[in-house]
Amino acid sequence: MAQVSINSDLGEWGSSTDSGERARLLQSPCVDTAPKSEGEASPEGLSRGTTSTVGAIFIVVNACLGAGLLNFPAAFSSAGGVAAGVTLQMGMLVFIISGLVILAYCSQASNERTYQEVVWAVCGKLTGVLCEVTIAIYTFGTCIAFLIIIGDQQDKIIAVMAKEPEGGGSSPWYTDRKFTISLTAVLFILPLSIPREIGFQKYASFLSVVGTWYVTAIIIIKYIWPDKEMTPGDILTRPASWVAVFNAMPTICFGFQCHVSSVPVFNSMQRPKVKTWGGVVTAAMVIALAVYMGTGICGFLTFGAAVDPDVLLSYPSEDMAVAVARAFIILSVLTSYPILHFCGRAVVEGLWLRYQGMPVEEDVGREQRRRVLQTLVWFLLTLLLALFIPDIGKVISVIGGLAACFIFVFPGLCLIQAKLSEMEEVKPASWWALVSYGILLVTLGAFIFGQTTTNAIFVDLLA
Repeated sequence: MAQVSINSDLGEWGSSTDSGERARLLQSPCVDTAPKSEGEASPEGLSRGTTSTVGAIFIVVNACLGAGLLNFPAAFSSAGGVAAGVTLQMGMLVFIISGLVILAYCSQASNERTYQEVVWAVCGKLTGVLCEVTIAIYTFGTCIAFLIIIGDQQDKIIAVMAKEPEGGGSSPWYTDRKFTISLTAVLFILPLSIPREIGFQKYASFLSVVGTWYVTAIIIIKYIWPDKEMTPGDILTRPASWVAVFNAMPTICFGFQCHVSSVPVFNSMQRPKVKTWGGVVTAAMVIALAVYMGTGICGFLTFGAAVDPDVLLSYPSEDMAVAVARAFIILSVLTSYPILHFCGRAVVEGLWLRYQGMPVEEDVGREQRRRVLQTLVWFLLTLLLALFIPDIGKVISVIGGLAACFIFVFPGLCLIQAKLSEMEEVKPASWWALVSYGILLVTLGAFIFGQTTTNAIFVDLLA
């Protein structure tokens, strides 16, 4: 069967630092019913990319950093203070980096170029399809979170422009949160989401990256030189219980989740070697750790236990420096939503065509109609859910649990399956150690996912 991927021009796999890179890194796998056999593997000449080691570091950092940094101060509060938050973050970083290395190892062994293709080839059809469905749900949930973030930041900006006190009496209909989110989404997000390609997003990438660093800088500066009207709540120094520490795990997983895009980055390198890749992801995660720690520690110490799940909401509306940060976040989210939607739509398209048993090139005639319908359904559902789920913390908790699957569960399953496929009669000690480590990853990821899912389903019902 012909191996044709959605938007599979070879040029799309070259190195890039634009925001369209994140979409190309999440392309749907080949529309086929089985992974490529050894004879069908990509020619050796296609496996060598043009991305330098330094370039790969910055692509991974760019894929890792995002609007999730707004939730880290609340994560430190949930964990029980700075010491608990830093310890948890450092401990999880070991597993996060090892998962990235495992994915590179399995990509090299299976000769596959995307996350879901690696899972499909190493773990089989059932796990591969489950991986694709998880990616679709994750991108869908992240799009909901993005719309909530837009509403949160717009509320603060509109309060200043309308010169009305927050929460004070009735306000004009055109300042209503549901109206402003809907208007912004229809005018900006929907037109950007319909096109088949999103290469134009590269023009907004630079501002998005600058905005992320600007937000971190403002939070640190506001902690060093706080405004007089900002009074912190209780500064926790220890967690209320050992269980409370785990409440911060979904946010950390959401913030550091770049694993889905890591496999194509690895394959785009000039010398895609696992050892070199280990240095790349370690450097990238240290950079991301510095940003998240700076935001989390300073944001938490500024507001204490009173910090909002979205830390920017804790600052006064009239603060102009913070208002600029809000504008940067809105810009970042406006350009990131179409990218995440594009990724999710590509996976849904791949699942649909595989279910139909139809190669992409035979279904070009109906592609535009199906793409518009998929985009409208996706957009309307995420918009409706964002309007009626105003708490960003709940959404981050759920998609953080899904991120744990990408960080722990699927890499762990790949490692277990890769080692089990080795048919030596006498297994060295390292073999047993790696299999045990894979089991540990799967168990940890399943625990985080199970905990967040249970909280999302049962806690609210009981409340």
